Amino acid sequence: MSTSTPSSSAASGPADPLAPLGELPGVAEAVAETRRAVDRLYGHRVMRRRAAEVTSEAALRGARASAALEGANWPLEEVRRRTDFGREADARLVGGALRLNAEVGQLLGTWRHSPLQVLARLHLLAVGDTGGGSASDSVDAMTGEASGGLGAIAVGRPRRADEPAEVLFRHPLAATEKVETEFAALERTLDLSLPPAPSAAEVSGRLDTLAHILASRGGTKHPNERTAPALVVAAVVHGELLALRPFTSANGLVARAATRIVLIAEGLDPKAVCPMEVGLAELGSDAYLAALTGYASGTADGMAAWIAHCAQALRLGVRESTAVCEAMQRGMA
Repeated sequence: MSTSTPSSSAASGPADPLAPLGELPGVAEAVAETRRAVDRLYGHRVMRRRAAEVTSEAALRGARASAALEGANWPLEEVRRRTDFGREADARLVGGALRLNAEVGQLLGTWRHSPLQVLARLHLLAVGDTGGGSASDSVDAMTGEASGGLGAIAVGRPRRADEPAEVLFRHPLAATEKVETEFAALERTLDLSLPPAPSAAEVSGRLDTLAHILASRGGTKHPNERTAPALVVAAVVHGELLALRPFTSANGLVARAATRIVLIAEGLDPKAVCPMEVGLAELGSDAYLAALTGYASGTADGMAAWIAHCAQALRLGVRESTAVCEAMQRGMA
């Protein structure tokens, strides 16, 4: 997670370590365009009357898209109709994604001071019904092993040195939207293949660093302090969790749920009505992987490409919820 830029020493006062990422080429424009799109959605007439319904629909659609990126590409109406998510593997994936998006708002207070605790909870929610258990199954505080229906599956803790990292992007998802980020230029300078997952020791250190950065964003700021835009913070959390693959499973679901929490906590999407997951699915898994590889490279161009990709995905999520608002408005008395 590189955050240095040539101008990073020019600021006066304490600096947010993520702030230099906002100065990368094209990032400020992506941030501004996304902010305008979100503001238009929040200004929609329906949001003044039925915001809670839009939030619920965004959570449903975001969960469906997040599960699709993991291989459970169910139609929206099937997700809406189903009540049993504990039988086959795809159903468990969809159920985990739904549980995550249903609970993110309740975890906001804890996230502000203990993000690692929230990540543990997110992982438990994501895999909580594996083997017939539920998200209420207990986790041994010393071992991180689940009791109840989960058997010996490791949940709620980073993987250990003797545990394998999860393989990401095992289930290709075709794009339905044109990707705006130009990855061809990156391919000329970078090997666009995701590097191996870091060791368990490195994962632990980087998670601690990430948690410290996130926790330090609360409280009173120095008047001259530069702070990273919310979109940049969300992109870093998203990219870091995917690059680290800290858990033995469900890293994609957890990373996207954590991104949703950041967007709420940082004030860009306080009502959780902008499902970035929808945009990521529409842009396809190939572009998702290419953008993530840019992040993992730590280069300025790679990081900028990742942030731009996240920005486009969020704008597509805004478009999705705008369509929901329009449909609701047509049905208003």
